[in-house]
Amino acid sequence: MKKLLFLLAFCSIAYGAVSQSVSESTIQKRENRKGMVLKEWNTAAGDKRAFLDRVTTYDALGRKIEEIEYASYGQKWRVVFEYPENSDITAKVLREIEYNDRDRVTRIKKYEYNEDGSKKCQKNYYPNGKLESVKTYEYVPK
Repeated sequence: MKKLLFLLAFCSIAYGAVSQSVSESTIQKRENRKGMVLKEWNTAAGDKRAFLDRVTTYDALGRKIEEIEYASYGQKWRVVFEYPENSDITAKVLREIEYNDRDRVTRIKKYEYNEDGSKKCQKNYYPNGKLESVKTYEYVPK
């Protein structure tokens, strides 16, 4: 029993150290992306013309706030990311709103997190607000 408790304590300490370093990495990435708009361009084989593939927009805190995928006809889809009001650079996404090529809402995803910042669950809603599905996350130590 003591060995099991020791093992659990060790795993939680090790996990805390890993999640802390990931957190610092995330903060550094967000610092570098403050106010940035990232445009991704594609070129088909044998063609010299580049076409816009995706645009990702970051806010003043470096958090992703919008992502748009393009096709030859224009917008393919768009996702808007929402964070808690008055939150800081470490805030996690609370809600994602997905739009289709006609800019109509197709799905809304809401997230819940554990105390350590890991995802607890993702709830998917139809545009009318009706719950479509729930995805839960289980973290199993090695």
